[in-house]
Amino acid sequence: MVQLSSSPDASPRSRAAFRTFGLVALGVAAGVSATLLLRRPAPAAAAPAAKKQMYQCPMHLQILQDHFGTCPICAMDLVPIEEIQGGASTVEGLAAITIDPARQQLIGLRTAKVVAGDAGGEVRAVVRLAPDETRIRKINVKVEGFVEKLYADFVGKPVAKGQPLFSLYSPEFVSAQREFLLALRTQKALSGGALKQSGGDLLDSARRRLQLWDIPAEALEQLEKTGEVQKTLTLRSPISGVITAKAVVEGSRVSPGEAPLEITDLSHLWAQAEVTESELGRVKVGMAAELKINGVDGRAFQGRVAFVDAVLDPKTRSAKVRIEVANPRAELKPEMFGEAVLKTGTRKGLLAPLDAVLDSGTRKVVFVALGDGKFEPREVETGPAAGDLVEIRKGLEAGEEVVTGASFLVDSESRLRAALAQLGAKADAAHKHEAKP
Repeated sequence: MVQLSSSPDASPRSRAAFRTFGLVALGVAAGVSATLLLRRPAPAAAAPAAKKQMYQCPMHLQILQDHFGTCPICAMDLVPIEEIQGGASTVEGLAAITIDPARQQLIGLRTAKVVAGDAGGEVRAVVRLAPDETRIRKINVKVEGFVEKLYADFVGKPVAKGQPLFSLYSPEFVSAQREFLLALRTQKALSGGALKQSGGDLLDSARRRLQLWDIPAEALEQLEKTGEVQKTLTLRSPISGVITAKAVVEGSRVSPGEAPLEITDLSHLWAQAEVTESELGRVKVGMAAELKINGVDGRAFQGRVAFVDAVLDPKTRSAKVRIEVANPRAELKPEMFGEAVLKTGTRKGLLAPLDAVLDSGTRKVVFVALGDGKFEPREVETGPAAGDLVEIRKGLEAGEEVVTGASFLVDSESRLRAALAQLGAKADAAHKHEAKP
């Protein structure tokens, strides 16, 4: 090393030069040291810890360990957790899954394409047949008496319009006939005098009284011609139909206001339907309907919507819809059940099989076939159903294939794998936490 020194006898100029040289030497030494420090290699980063392989029982998800073995519950071999976990999906709680072709055939898995077509063409509802309430007649009496002869003697008996129902003996009816005959003789006796008008008024009053008791016009004519008082009053059917209620037998006493018989015309019936709240807006009065009634050879009957209830049932969230249907041959019976198809307008849309949609109440999911045995859950928005097809408003594209057969099995498998993936993530998190120093 070169040593530098200065003599005490050196001049001031020499000492200044010596100090300048020393400062330069120190700067060069500092620069060399810094360069050597920058060029020194950085210490190698620590290699990430290898992810530990986890094993799980396919049948008992709570059995989870970090080494191969058998399940202590069912003795099945544990498998790597990746083999029983599914892929990620956009539907919470469900995972994309892969099912090999052999297993697809075993569980009966089938797929169908989403196609474009006419959507919203009909509304289906269960119907119950009931009598037309506007074609029900109660036979009442307006005079007290006793039933002497009952012709409509059992419930269910068909009757024609004008057919005798029962004969009634009434003392008031006999008295009224006598008053009529007396008024008739009085009118004839006063026909040539000043009291002619009074005689006519008296006869009209007696005739009107009998008419108000529903005495047929031909009976009054017969009474006027023969002058013979009839013992009984015969009541006849005002319509053609069937006896649906009977409250008398022969010898019964009846009073004014009572209705001993009820007759119902069953040539027209009502089909009572319950239409859900979501479809009620598409149902209009006058809309055509096709009915298929259980037990009538599967034939279709034509009807029309006659009434839509203005009040919604809060329990069923549906409203009553009344459909009128003709029954000329009495093939349909009240209380029969069937199905009504209400014809509504159509529009263009996407259609998928109805059984492909899994409705949990809060969301609707289908499984889309991606090829190579892969199936992805996808949430969809549906419209009205038409037969075996349902309109898809959102979530699918035309041409995509969706699972139709074994949908519930695929859904169960997807839920299982999603749960396993969640357990696996928790196990990994716990393992990383334990690995920290």
